[in-house]
Amino acid sequence: MREIAISAREAGQRLDKYLAKYLPEAPKSFLYKMLRKKNITLNGKKAAGGEKLEEGDDIKLFLSEDTIGKFRGGLAPSQNLGDGSRPEENREVNPAIGKQMPSLDIVYEDEELLVVNKPAGMLSQRAGREDVSLVEHIGGYLSREDGDMLSGGFRPGICNRLDRNTTGLVVAGKTVRSLQYMNRLFKERELKKSYLCLVRGKVPGRMHARGYLVKDGRHNRVEVVQDRAAGAVAIETAYTPLEHALWRGEWHTLLKVHLITGKSHQIRAHLQSLGHPVAGDGKYGGKDSCHAFRKAFGLRYQLLHAWQLRLGDAPYLPEQYRGMCLEAPLPELFRDILLEMGMEFPRLERKE
Repeated sequence: MREIAISAREAGQRLDKYLAKYLPEAPKSFLYKMLRKKNITLNGKKAAGGEKLEEGDDIKLFLSEDTIGKFRGGLAPSQNLGDGSRPEENREVNPAIGKQMPSLDIVYEDEELLVVNKPAGMLSQRAGREDVSLVEHIGGYLSREDGDMLSGGFRPGICNRLDRNTTGLVVAGKTVRSLQYMNRLFKERELKKSYLCLVRGKVPGRMHARGYLVKDGRHNRVEVVQDRAAGAVAIETAYTPLEHALWRGEWHTLLKVHLITGKSHQIRAHLQSLGHPVAGDGKYGGKDSCHAFRKAFGLRYQLLHAWQLRLGDAPYLPEQYRGMCLEAPLPELFRDILLEMGMEFPRLERKE
């Protein structure tokens, strides 16, 4: 028999969801059968699986250690994870632990939230089995900070995603509760997402652009069209020019982008459709421009940065986060390119 005490970070999720994470190799039919037969109980009573877990709840698994080990992914029977024990050899191994990982650039952290400044070249989430994404980096960091973080039926997760070569703010939840309210905040757009990007051409003034996004799954691209088409989704983006610079005979504009709808590749494709592709963007920008930036600065990714998140005042958001403004400094290369072009914004940003 194994007994599990629900911690504050695991509270708020359904019992069946917790069990599916704690025993990831177990078929759902097996879990529900064990609940019906009272081989898995909640607070000493029969449970259906839909119950919302609270801090301090007690789950008992009347299963053999061999069975538990098998359904936890082959862990040895002696690895009594999630029951309050803390011996070093009993900790669940995170896929990223043991591999050399760059330090996370942490913008904000407390008991519930972790906000990081994602570098270029890092996936937000795994695309393949062997990938080590930001999620694995965060898991490795939190497991080093708290050895019990990954031992139970909870895994920290991210609430927003950025393209591999887009830099900037990514929000992660360290508890079920924080994942729930932050995911809801993003879904219901109860926050303001601002990006910075350098684009080709001179954008004369503010733009509020609308259109429809059509996905091309075969080539991992999207196209923006003005008329609704089959499978297209409506998008909306607002742009404010901050500075202009003439570089090598061609105008460039530093834009502040307000992402109103948040679809994959939206900013890059929308700007390209307006004749202002993002500098360094090999997918949606011109090859000549990309080559010029690579030759001059060694740039190998688009200059698009998730710069600022301003949280709203939704009633379900804890009081301490309402109206909070989070900001990620520009990557050093992005800043150096702007300075080389003669723009003042990086100097102002550095002072802040």
